[in-house]
Amino acid sequence: MAGLLDQWRKIAYNEQADRTELQNFWANYFNIEKDIYEQLLSDPDTEVRGTVKELAEKYGQDVMTMVGFLDGINESLKEENPIEDLSEDTQVNLVFDKALLYKNMVAAKADWLYELPQWKEIFSEEELKALYKEQRDSGTVRKPKKIGRNDPCPCGSGKKYKKCCGR
Repeated sequence: MAGLLDQWRKIAYNEQADRTELQNFWANYFNIEKDIYEQLLSDPDTEVRGTVKELAEKYGQDVMTMVGFLDGINESLKEENPIEDLSEDTQVNLVFDKALLYKNMVAAKADWLYELPQWKEIFSEEELKALYKEQRDSGTVRKPKKIGRNDPCPCGSGKKYKKCCGR
């Protein structure tokens, strides 16, 4: 029998599915995800733990949807869940690292999540801007300034680059 995560991925990333159906599936899922995050972020210091089935019931979702949520939040947790081997009775946690979760939401370009008003209760406006900038900058590749042939050689010889290391 395929694991719950495999089942979730077959549904969520089904390339044979009707495009409109898949768009509706994700739109619905993103609303559910937003709702769960609103609840988690309203009480960010409470450690949420339980079986997959218990958490699905706690948030009023089916087990498959909860598996999708667990897959999405896993890299933001202080201690990752055994996501590949989930069953309804697997003990899992939603104990997240606040800064990491925020930055992962920014990285995923999930503005409906990183713009949730609950974040303003957790971090100041300056902290949110700094986390956002830190995440955005981490994906930016900066090329070093190119040495011109008539520039001083970077080796420190005092010669022009073209007469020294540029040969």
